[in-house]
Amino acid sequence: MLTRDLPRRLIALGAFTLLAAGAWFLLENIGADYVLAKTGIFLFVLFFLLGSGVWIGLALMGVAYIGVEAFTSRPAGDAMITTIWTSSSSWTLTALPLFIWMGEILFRTRLSEDMFKGLAPWLAQLPGGLLHTNVVGCTIFAAVSGSSAATLTTVGKMSIPELRKRNYPEFMTIGTLAGSATLGLMIPPSLTLIVYGVTINESITKLFIAGILPGLVLALMFMGYIAAWHYVRPDQRPDPEPPMSLADKLRNSRFLIPVLCLVLGVIGSMYMGLATPTEAAAIGVIGSMMLAMAQGSLTWATFTESLMGAVRTSAMVAFILMGAAFLSLSMGFTGLPRALAEWIAGMHLSVFTLIAALTVFYIIIGMFLDGISSVVLTMAVIEPMVNVPAFQELGFSMIWFGIFIVVVVEMAQITPPIGFNLFVLQGMTRHQMSYIAKAALPMFLIMVLMVAVLVAWPDLATWLPETARQGPGG
Repeated sequence: MLTRDLPRRLIALGAFTLLAAGAWFLLENIGADYVLAKTGIFLFVLFFLLGSGVWIGLALMGVAYIGVEAFTSRPAGDAMITTIWTSSSSWTLTALPLFIWMGEILFRTRLSEDMFKGLAPWLAQLPGGLLHTNVVGCTIFAAVSGSSAATLTTVGKMSIPELRKRNYPEFMTIGTLAGSATLGLMIPPSLTLIVYGVTINESITKLFIAGILPGLVLALMFMGYIAAWHYVRPDQRPDPEPPMSLADKLRNSRFLIPVLCLVLGVIGSMYMGLATPTEAAAIGVIGSMMLAMAQGSLTWATFTESLMGAVRTSAMVAFILMGAAFLSLSMGFTGLPRALAEWIAGMHLSVFTLIAALTVFYIIIGMFLDGISSVVLTMAVIEPMVNVPAFQELGFSMIWFGIFIVVVVEMAQITPPIGFNLFVLQGMTRHQMSYIAKAALPMFLIMVLMVAVLVAWPDLATWLPETARQGPGG
């Protein structure tokens, strides 16, 4: 495989090198007065490399290096080293690999089986029946994993076979799972919120706490859609589950106790101000290991697999953050963020019009980039537009904006052509991408409605962080 791919890799590397050299030559030889032309070349190279399949971190770093060389006399190598070290040495970032590791450990346990056993007796009698296990299961697992893909895989590997066995409509099973799995991006611990907080220097604890109520409201909206389907399409309902006594329900609920204790330990310690996000992540790793050990699923093989999985994901995210930090510095030298903010201000758009435009903007770029890349790539340009008094006066703080971004990034997870959850579900179900996207469309529309809810009631995202106790480093 490696030998067969080698010519293609060499061609891609050669094209990348030629493009970078050509852009460097043009930027070096265009006069200082032609700032607009330089900026145009800079942006063209950036989006070309992002669309060509080059590693995102490498593309960001390469374009930033060229930009620093073109727009300032400062040595690019020195600027790159300083910026990368400053962005990477943040103590807050240590929470990222720990939360990723916690999710990797739990992914390799019998957590999905236990959750289904514990949830099914309580949810079977609701309108829509066991379809609610997709939503509630994703909500619970999202609280111990910051990854949408891990949430989808963990819950789906148990719920899909069980719901098929009970003759639930396939499009409802697929659609509700695709949408509910995106809750992994909002409900803490959220990797996207960690990256957002580090990028704009905002409190990770406050961002985590801010995601709780909107995440629960969105989950209730998903459950409302399932209940509406139950009444609108009675011909598609499967046979009801046999009734279960209260004693049996309580007996089955014991399967939920360990994971609920883990959720309360991680989120509760941050809300009460007893632990920083990094300390809460450490608690989560220890708790997930204890849970895996109690289930008998913690072996040397699963331990090393989870550790290496966390290392790979953390390294990828760190590489993107390094490139984004250097690109932000480079963009500052181009003057693009300031000029764009002034241009938007000159248009005299209302706050609500700007939010609508940003919603469409993030949905479009989310079709081609993952959530973390979308955040780090755009915040240098977007922050000056929204971190202004006109936004603050209406209750749209940077905490609120972080939750807003997560919701629109969630939409991108189930939007073709690059919606990551669609690819994961395709691998699990072997359905066509168009079928999965169509099944997930109602969930996409519910997320659009959620944006409207956040705009109408910004306190939904800001009230809880204001009531939380701040611990050290919060």
